Amino acid sequence: MWKLRFDDLDTPRNVSGATDSILQTLETLGLYWDGEIDYQSRHLDDYHAVLAELLAHEKIYRCRCSRKELIDIYAQTCRNQSISATEPHSLRIKTDARQIEFADGLQGHISQNIALQHGDFILKRKDNIVAYQFSVVLDDTRQAVNHVVRGRDLLNETPKQIYLQQILNLSTPNYLHVPILVDAKGYKLSKQTLAMAVDLTAPNLILFQLLCWLKQNPPIELKHENVSKILAWAIANWDITRLCNIKQILI
Repeated sequence: MWKLRFDDLDTPRNVSGATDSILQTLETLGLYWDGEIDYQSRHLDDYHAVLAELLAHEKIYRCRCSRKELIDIYAQTCRNQSISATEPHSLRIKTDARQIEFADGLQGHISQNIALQHGDFILKRKDNIVAYQFSVVLDDTRQAVNHVVRGRDLLNETPKQIYLQQILNLSTPNYLHVPILVDAKGYKLSKQTLAMAVDLTAPNLILFQLLCWLKQNPPIELKHENVSKILAWAIANWDITRLCNIKQILI
């Protein structure tokens, strides 16, 4: 079962029409989801209720620090300060010395000490937007997600999410982080790097090319088949081991 969720909490970055465009792209490529589409923006009350509970149990705290005052690892400047709820603030989780370890389905054994490598990270920003790594932990639990497959660029966020799962007594899904597509300068293809949108006029060629980039070695005659047959071949012949030790794919 494959579930579709739109991470639409970062409202300043939401683009009008983007949701419809994504749905059209998925359908054109023959990628159909199971059940109803989920939108994070419909669960704001749930996120804030958990934050309020964590605050009441002193597992998170208010922070008034600005981005200019911060370094890579937060120095717990506000952890023991009394900051009013009326003052502009973010919310940070108190991290401890535990070692977070997990076996990624492709990247192997991953181990991080959250306190040392990230410090007390943000769960809600000063602009009242709930942070990605916090919201998805609650989302995955709500949707009973047990396998997460995503880009390797999010690998560093996973230990934070597992830490939150432990703090909240939630189950941890199985994770697998695949290589990402990058340009000649090593930048991930995205709107921020002005990457071109996918040309949907020949979806079969798109799927065939993706299988080639992912080292699945599709037979050349598959290139001219329809989307359904290409996906059927991909499912029957998928070999994740061919992606081992590949961090990114240059196109």
